[in-house]
Amino acid sequence: MPLPNTARTTVPPSLSAADKSNLRLSVACAVAREAGALARRRFNGRPGTAGINLKGHQDYLSAVDAEVEGLVRGRLLESFPEDSFFGEEGGGSFDNNVWVVDPIDGTANFVRGISQFCISIAYVRDGQTQIGIIYDPMHDELFAAERGRGATLNGEPIQVSGLGDMQSATIEAGWSTRLPLSQYVDLVGRILADGAGVRRGGSGALALAYVAAGRIDGYCELHMNSWDALAGMLLIEEAGGWVNDFLAKSGLRNGNIVLGCTTGLMSPLVRAMEIA
Repeated sequence: MPLPNTARTTVPPSLSAADKSNLRLSVACAVAREAGALARRRFNGRPGTAGINLKGHQDYLSAVDAEVEGLVRGRLLESFPEDSFFGEEGGGSFDNNVWVVDPIDGTANFVRGISQFCISIAYVRDGQTQIGIIYDPMHDELFAAERGRGATLNGEPIQVSGLGDMQSATIEAGWSTRLPLSQYVDLVGRILADGAGVRRGGSGALALAYVAAGRIDGYCELHMNSWDALAGMLLIEEAGGWVNDFLAKSGLRNGNIVLGCTTGLMSPLVRAMEIA
């Protein structure tokens, strides 16, 4: 069955900057839902996991990643041909106005049949993330934010939990394979020593959205790529939380440390993360 053309939009050249910004948000939301429908179908039709052959499954997953990313790339650049695009799978360019996309964040969950994964779409202009979209296709949850206009879940406003006590907090700590495991273990140890509970769900982008929605109180990772981090960090900002300056020091191209949390947990988590 062909994919619905829900996100195909022609942008009038005379459109004002404000109207074009609104259009970018609405188009990105439609693209996320269309791509999510594709990801959901591929998840439901994935190879069986009995006697798992990780290489074979990884080949299947790579094809799905590329297929979903291709849909997102095509739809966004069809609507906004003046923009640039960078995707985790196919790369691209980091020009001044760039869409930064992870087609499936939480790939280990995806391949094992765990329905905790998402599509992450961010739009960066002039060194600032302007739009952040995270879509969880298995639960039909669309998290969306535009700078200065708040954050929503399926159209309803969301806020961070507001918790300020580490001993009552739940923190997700992401594990980066780009750094020694001992650094992750030490980080988790410091958070636990402060009294917080620690979890790891396998999708950093979705965890950042959960912080924005108040489901958990903070997310931290010692290194994260921009396509995983940017959308969720804007969600947290617009939901009243605190995030570190991810785009500093070439974060867009090379990744950076990530911390997003309630304002009350900022100080103890900055210490635990050993952020200068």
